Amino acid sequence: MIKKIGFVGLGTVGRHMAANLTKSDYDLTVYDPDAEAVADLVKRGATAGVSPFHTAKGQDMVIVILPECLGGVDSLIFGEGGVLQGIDPGTIFVDMGTHSLDTTKKLAEAAIERRVMFLEAPVWGTKEHAANGLLTIVASGDASLLGRCRETFSYFGLNIIHIGGNVGDATRMKFVVNMVQAELIQALSEGIIFGEKMGFKADKILEVLDSGGVACPLFHSKGRSIARGDFSRNLALKYVHDQLKQVIETARAVDLDLPAAETVCRQYQQAVLDGRGEEDYSAVVKVLRR
Repeated sequence: MIKKIGFVGLGTVGRHMAANLTKSDYDLTVYDPDAEAVADLVKRGATAGVSPFHTAKGQDMVIVILPECLGGVDSLIFGEGGVLQGIDPGTIFVDMGTHSLDTTKKLAEAAIERRVMFLEAPVWGTKEHAANGLLTIVASGDASLLGRCRETFSYFGLNIIHIGGNVGDATRMKFVVNMVQAELIQALSEGIIFGEKMGFKADKILEVLDSGGVACPLFHSKGRSIARGDFSRNLALKYVHDQLKQVIETARAVDLDLPAAETVCRQYQQAVLDGRGEEDYSAVVKVLRR
């Protein structure tokens, strides 16, 4: 039975996931280099972990959600005093970040060496989804292990989908999600800018798009924020760029050409070079407005 949980990674999405876990009866210990994020969780009832090692030690489950592009995986999981040095045999180790296939396989292999039960379960959604318990969780690994985790995941996830039993299955599916999501935002951005250049207001463009066959929740929410000029961070643009690079690398490894993804990746790269990396990923529209 899961009673004690260690949680490492209180970024844009992770802090809201952990906040929802404070509403449960779990004994929750949290860690992040951001002391302010940790202090906020402590106010909500969590215990502050001294280090990743301390946060992982003696737990029934350890949840980690860290960005690969900033080196957090190497330092906080594999590094000296990291999660893998502290985690006990028999603990459920859940990786909920989005990583490269190589990193995912490395995590799985390290878990086996430590006699730890590993579950690959990257999350999909924004900070609003996380705050409201509406994230989608794509998981791969032992289906019975996922079953043991479902109650915990229900505090921050609405959809929990088992992708397959092999290491890397969930990561590969997340690549599909990341690619489609980024391309949809690029298409929306081009539609708004093109329409504005022809004399239409953004609100009118969105009204028409919302009424027909291309209507979707992403267009509705992001279109309105773009029209308002609101690019406050829900999902950082720099992370989307990093995810697109992983998509293209994976496609090339299977001898597949993804021309749209490569073009969109260049747009996100330009946005990062323009200093937009910390903004919401919808800020890619600004590349078109230069």
